[in-house]
Amino acid sequence: MAIAYSTQRILEILGNDCESVGAYDGLISGIASLSEAIAGDLSFLGNPKYRASVARSKASILLVPRDYEGLPQAGQLYLKLDNPSFALALICRDIEGMLLPKPPTGIHPSAVIEADAEISPEASIGAFCYVGSGASVGAAVLESHVTVGRSARIADGSYLFSKASVGDYCEIGLRNRLLAGCVIGSDGYGYEFLDGAHQRVPQIGNVVTGADVDVGANTTIDRARFGSTLIGEGTKIDNQVQIAHNVRVGRHCLIVAQVGISGSSVLGDGVIVGGQAGIAGHLKVGSGAMIAGGTAVVSDIEAQTKVRGYPAMPMMLFNRMAVLQRKLPDLFKRFDQLEKSLESLQNQSR
Repeated sequence: MAIAYSTQRILEILGNDCESVGAYDGLISGIASLSEAIAGDLSFLGNPKYRASVARSKASILLVPRDYEGLPQAGQLYLKLDNPSFALALICRDIEGMLLPKPPTGIHPSAVIEADAEISPEASIGAFCYVGSGASVGAAVLESHVTVGRSARIADGSYLFSKASVGDYCEIGLRNRLLAGCVIGSDGYGYEFLDGAHQRVPQIGNVVTGADVDVGANTTIDRARFGSTLIGEGTKIDNQVQIAHNVRVGRHCLIVAQVGISGSSVLGDGVIVGGQAGIAGHLKVGSGAMIAGGTAVVSDIEAQTKVRGYPAMPMMLFNRMAVLQRKLPDLFKRFDQLEKSLESLQNQSR
């Protein structure tokens, strides 16, 4: 990564909502952690646990919280902001645009576009893509080897990374980001046991995503048995997540890696699901609920509830049980000593 950012350019990106302490007139050529930064680097204090590292950092520009009271070294600049982590994200967004520029509009000669598909003149269709019959692609970017099924819809501003797949009749909302290898609209997992065999139940619904949805690499979202599997506006889904048929995920949810959500479950708005958690089918998770990593959800979760464990239980109860569990070896030892003392007293009384 080769960058060269002046202090003035960084201030332009961050806007007027920051306070400058100290001075640095050179260029920023890298971004590094507080402990690893050298002169010419930019760094930030995002986690309070690293507060003591700021004074020792060799970074030339440091993004720090407004309440940070230390002073910079000579030739060093502190930029005080409400949210240093998001300020760094703004700078990285600008760098990303420079290092990974948006592909030019147009259709690569190797792409296959069915005759009745509709492609916006502002779209970018990469090498070896396929767009099916009746599909519609707005002002979106399809990197190489992307598949868009028949009558599928890709809205403006969406970005489909290499080998993403959007199944037949599925609808991708405005400004979605579908990362490499994700599959939207795979068949739901439905079978009926009849005549000694598992008979496949056709899955004839689709998947519909709202605006500003992110879907991680190798994540799968199954089409509905009928109707739609729904992903709400602003929801962010990590890598290797499985969302089953007819699931409804609310707005602005966070679903971390390797989560599994079984069919027909409903998540309200703002739900957070930690990594490797599992949610059984036909359940309701209320808005604002938080499900810790590794949790097994087998019953409905009320809104604004924090749960953890196998099966899921209130977070505070789980924490109390965890503390008591650590005490069990000592408790058994004491019980054993009491039992021996009682036997000794009984023997003496005979």
